[in-house]
Amino acid sequence: MRKRYIVQKAPFVVPTEDGKLIEEHFGTASKGGEQLSIAHMVAPPNWSEPFQIPEFDEYTYIIRGKKQFVVDGEKIVLEAGQSIKIEKNTKVQYSNPFNEECEYIAICLPAFTIEKVHREAF
Repeated sequence: MRKRYIVQKAPFVVPTEDGKLIEEHFGTASKGGEQLSIAHMVAPPNWSEPFQIPEFDEYTYIIRGKKQFVVDGEKIVLEAGQSIKIEKNTKVQYSNPFNEECEYIAICLPAFTIEKVHREAF
């Protein structure tokens, strides 16, 4: 009988140059394909990404710390225990302008790819 589950014991650690930890548990870079991606992330203090207009919905759940979102020009700050869904084709910037790490889970539908994120240059 075929197994109907996959246990992820070794997520793919995405190489970064900005100090952010990205452990993709399921998605295009790890076991899971293109339907969705699930990643555990830790953003260091004073971290930010350029604005982007992704071709996927992104759900974020904050585990600890705070994370700032600029969504269509509106600034939103989430704290531990809070979550947000940002719909595809929405201009967004993710950052941690605070003096503590932010740990969170991100889920993208369909899965995150660098080709579908459409980041602006910094």
